[in-house]
Amino acid sequence: MRWKGRRQSSNIEDRRRLRLGRKAKGGGIGAIVIALVAIYFGVDPAVVLNITQGLQGPTEITSSQPLSAQEKEMGEFVSVVLADTEDAWHGLFKAMNRRYQEPKLVLFSGSVKSACGFAQAAMGPFYCPSDQKVYIDLSFYRDLKIRHKAPGDFAQAYVIAHEVGHHVQTLLGISSKVRQAKRKLSKVDGNKLSVMQELQADCFAGVWANRTERAKRIIEQGDIEEALTAASAIGDDRLQKQSRGYITPESFTHGSSKQRMRWFRLGLEHGSVAKCNTFKARSL
Repeated sequence: MRWKGRRQSSNIEDRRRLRLGRKAKGGGIGAIVIALVAIYFGVDPAVVLNITQGLQGPTEITSSQPLSAQEKEMGEFVSVVLADTEDAWHGLFKAMNRRYQEPKLVLFSGSVKSACGFAQAAMGPFYCPSDQKVYIDLSFYRDLKIRHKAPGDFAQAYVIAHEVGHHVQTLLGISSKVRQAKRKLSKVDGNKLSVMQELQADCFAGVWANRTERAKRIIEQGDIEEALTAASAIGDDRLQKQSRGYITPESFTHGSSKQRMRWFRLGLEHGSVAKCNTFKARSL
């Protein structure tokens, strides 16, 4: 993928040098008083101190460890890809007589505090509609390459474009409609709606690739295969097979490998938002 030397987004929040930890507030005097009272009533003060510290919640603490050259380059890559999504979706929204609102993208390491709650790197990249931010621990790319056998910068770009696709769904009102509908459905039927929503985000990622390639000629030989491999690698059927040896389609929430590849390819081929209506498709 050709990405170096191009515009970087100003919507990056780099929290990779921040760590979530515990930090005493107000000198700890209140906690000490509580502990003394606990002693009077025969309660272990250590237990009370642990509880009072826990109530304060995790605090972000800056690490003294600087970013490596490779980490800095990865940050630049993500920033370029995010800028590409901005350019593509501004044009697409303009064609729909709408105004595109750019999301923020948060880079973090290990764990992060978002408007949707605390998240660990193990859960993978995610989009939080409450603060309209995309969150990603770049160690996910190592897992994508080694664990899921899906290496390559275009595969990495696809992941970002997919999460931005969820932001697009938020702006178009799709996400709120899905949430409302799921409240009235069974778990199995709710899962089916989730699959439709995720596959649409895959299609939107394909739309991004189409529009960006037409405008900037970013795709190199093998890039499309990288994205399709990544889409296949994180299909529900493949992940379930790897983790427990069997699959249960009724529990799918993101779609099968075949479905994810199909909808990304559909968006890539047509570059049209209208082609991504998974909710009215005869088959997924």
